[in-house]
Amino acid sequence: MLVRRYNPWQELNTLERHINGLFGDTRVPSARLEKGFIKVPAAELQETKDAIHLKLELPGLDAKDLDIQVTEDAVHVFGERKSETKTEEKGTTSSEFYYGKFQRVIPLSARVQNTNVTADYKDGILNLTLPKTEQEKNKVVKVNLEQPAA
Repeated sequence: MLVRRYNPWQELNTLERHINGLFGDTRVPSARLEKGFIKVPAAELQETKDAIHLKLELPGLDAKDLDIQVTEDAVHVFGERKSETKTEEKGTTSSEFYYGKFQRVIPLSARVQNTNVTADYKDGILNLTLPKTEQEKNKVVKVNLEQPAA
């Protein structure tokens, strides 16, 4: 007779794999709305000693369709991808493009000088250089290594 031990955590692991599989196919982050999913720009953050570099993927958008606001601890991106309507007499059109407004808030790991931000927008990629405040640059954390009592 084979005895198999019951592991209640195994069912949770299986459920987690199924849920991850449902969301694993989306290549771009999305936000949930009543009508379905809307796409928000993918982001890449790189932190150096002096600044935080943020790269946003915004293909097909003009700079005039974007509103970027930087606070000391977050970057707010608002935009709108406008539909180009074409009238065709024959055939059908299938589109996976999302047209409409979107927004994304990206929290920053350090305080930045929001008055000295530089931006470059080329080929649908927005590059922001967010210089850190002097307090963040000079921030030193002392680690106390106490010897355990013997």
